[in-house]
This record gives sequence, structure tokens and C-alpha cells, in this order.
Amino acid sequence: METIRSDFCQELLDNLSEGIYFVDLDRRITYWNKAAEKITGRAAAEVMGFNCANNIMDDIDSKGTQLCSAKCPLAATMTDGLPHQVSAYMLHKKGYRVPVDIRVNPIRDENGRIIGGVESFNDNSPALAMEKHIRELESLSLLDALTSIGNRRFADMSLDDKFSGLRRYNWPFGAVMCDIDNFKAVNDLYGHNIGDEVLKMVASTLASSVRDNDAVFRWGGEEFLAVITNVKPGELNDTAERMCRLVAASALPYGSSTLRVTISAGATLARAADDPQMLVQRADALLYTSKAGGKNRCTIG
Repeated sequence: METIRSDFCQELLDNLSEGIYFVDLDRRITYWNKAAEKITGRAAAEVMGFNCANNIMDDIDSKGTQLCSAKCPLAATMTDGLPHQVSAYMLHKKGYRVPVDIRVNPIRDENGRIIGGVESFNDNSPALAMEKHIRELESLSLLDALTSIGNRRFADMSLDDKFSGLRRYNWPFGAVMCDIDNFKAVNDLYGHNIGDEVLKMVASTLASSVRDNDAVFRWGGEEFLAVITNVKPGELNDTAERMCRLVAASALPYGSSTLRVTISAGATLARAADDPQMLVQRADALLYTSKAGGKNRCTIG
């Protein structure tokens, strides 16, 4: 009967859409469900028995604070016995960042003593909610073939639409132009195949760093354009800084180590007298101000 009950519980957990894993008091992973495998790209065999702080998820918040070492919700719940909830960006096995909502609770024995913790997490990527939309865009040739985000043609269409809303209804929006720092050196040192993987990692991280009603496009080469809707100057700056932080915190597996890159960004609000070309040129000029200022930063103007 106990075996049947245990098998039933595991089957139930493995069929949930949210990632779930258990840890003991030393924060060693003792269970890892199928959804956790899907969301993180890591099979159970790769994580079982390892401490969850050993760069498995490498969770950070929107300010770049490392949660696994400094503010681990699992450690907190096993100390105070209370449930905890936090929003974070989890590191996928392929190196990009995935936005997740995390909930943790203590695990107790029959005497009420805490013997471990359970964490559940949901993938909040805008791409997850747009799978059908993505298939439609593919059929219209509006997605970049390498990175699977919107291409230059789609970006031009989006800018035309946003300017129409600005002029007719005074709906504000902004643009963030991003460029991967020292990308030529990445291609020269590691080869174009690794360079392509870096482009995909950065594209996925950028797409996960914006809201559902915003969009990120591959503008060309190693340049990306984010179109941010209904935004104020301070909010646009926060978005651009978050994009820079999350890319810097991403890490592409490479042999026994990881490959990291940074981006420089220029952010600006659209103005009534602008057209798409003027807006992009201003964002691009601000981007190169960031490059001149030392890279891995954003400039707003």
C-alpha cells in the first residue's frame, strides 16, 4: 500500500505544470519533477544529491541580487517555519535567464519538526504565453530564424503601430537599443557556432526581461531593439538597466566552464515630432555613449 501511495504521489507531481523539488536540511535536492526538468533544462539525474545553492538555478532578483547565497527562500522557510514567496530569474541550462514565481514551504515529520523544504516555481516567460502567436508569426516570416524573436521587419511594423498610437491617443512608448559588447572577439575566439549560441542566449534573456505587452526584436547582427509600451522615463531606465543586469548574469555552458557576455544599451522615449528612423537613431547614439563610457551599461536620453 505504501509503495502504491508513493508511486501515485510521484506520478501526480510529475504531471504538474509547475516545477517542484524537495531539499533536506542541508539543502541537498532529494526530488526533482518533470516540470522542473522542462523549465530549467536540467534532468533529475544532474541535480539529485547536489546542494541547491551550487549554481544549479543561480536565482537572482531584478536588481541582480544572488538569492541562492544571500536571500535563499528555502533556507528562510527551514529556519522560521513559514512559507515564503519571491519573484526571480532562474538560470536555464543553456545559459539564459527565465522569469519565475517561487513559493517555498517547510517539510515536517510526524512530530512537527522541520526536516526539509519544498519549492515550486512557474515559468513566467512571455514566450510561454505566446506559443500559438509565435507559430503564426513564423508563418508570416516575422521571426528571426536563429533566435526565434521578432525580426527587423516585425520591428518596423511594431514601431509604425506604436507611433500611430502615440499620435492618435497620446500613448507613450520607448525604445531600447542593445548591442553585445565585444561580440567580434567572441566569434574570433570561440567560432561562429558558439557566437550563434551566445546570440540565442542573449535574445532569450532579453525577451524574458520585459513585460508581456513589450517586445524584443533582433535588429541585425548582434543588435537588439526593445519596444517598451506605456512607460515613463524612470520606468524605461529601470527596464534598460534590468536588461543589462540579466544578460551579464547569464552564462552559456562551454566545456567545463561558462561563457559570459555583457550588453550596452541606449534608451529613449518616443517624441511627437519623431518618426521611427529618428527614434532608432537617437537610441543608437545613446547606445554608443554607453560603449564609450565603458560598456555593460545603459544611457537614457
